[in-house]
Amino acid sequence: MIWFWLGVGLAAVAVWLACWALGWPWARLSAPQARAQPLWWPWVAALAPWCAPFVTWAMRRWLQQWGPRAGLASVWLPERWLAAQLLLAALGGLLAGASAWMLEASVRVALVLVVAAGCLGYCLPGQSLRRKAAVRRQQMLRELPFMLDLMTLCVEAGLSLSAALRQVAEHAPAGPLRQSLREAAALERTGVERAHWLERWAQWADLPGVRNLVLALAQADRLGMSLGPLLRAQAERQRSERFLRAETLALQAPVKMLFPMVVCIFPCTFLVIGFPIAVKLLDAGF
Repeated sequence: MIWFWLGVGLAAVAVWLACWALGWPWARLSAPQARAQPLWWPWVAALAPWCAPFVTWAMRRWLQQWGPRAGLASVWLPERWLAAQLLLAALGGLLAGASAWMLEASVRVALVLVVAAGCLGYCLPGQSLRRKAAVRRQQMLRELPFMLDLMTLCVEAGLSLSAALRQVAEHAPAGPLRQSLREAAALERTGVERAHWLERWAQWADLPGVRNLVLALAQADRLGMSLGPLLRAQAERQRSERFLRAETLALQAPVKMLFPMVVCIFPCTFLVIGFPIAVKLLDAGF
């Protein structure tokens, strides 16, 4: 069985190298602007124009929602996204078909394997994008309190809210939260009102703290409230929530460690303790 899977892997690598050698010149000529991108990117860029007529509005709305959250809105255009999905689906179906052929499976089983692997490859980019958005969201949670402190200092120094937001977007520590704020603040230069691009920022960040901040700023703008105490209260709230999340994770650690202890550590401990006892019992004739 080991030699079989080794042969499947070598066959897949050989097919991949052959397709790469034959199609690489076409991919490079079709996407000459992708020289600084990863090696697989010219294939996606070359197939994107062919996939553009088949992009649905549901896919466009889905990318408009998850692309900014993952920080890849400028990279994953809808036609490129569909091309990547089709490439992975074809690769998965090819590997599954080669495995079924080498196992000498029936046509029905081979068809099921090819369809299942193709569907898995087609859905893989979506799961990867959601995972990247979740990781980016955790980074934003860690950056939000400091950004609020910096915004508070700018406002208390005499800057207006728009100027304070621009200063934070330009001089805050590099990170996904600062990047999302810069992308949203860039909409102001196109004529978008501040309230609208702040709402867009809250949608892109997808954080309860950012939503609460945007709502508080909108309310303060309507009522004429002082922004300094408001922003300081928001920063203290986010900092306390961060400590509460850390305490919750610390309390969950023993529960998460229970399964590996029961499955991995306890059997080894019982084996080390029980082996000498079992040897003595066997020597005694039991």
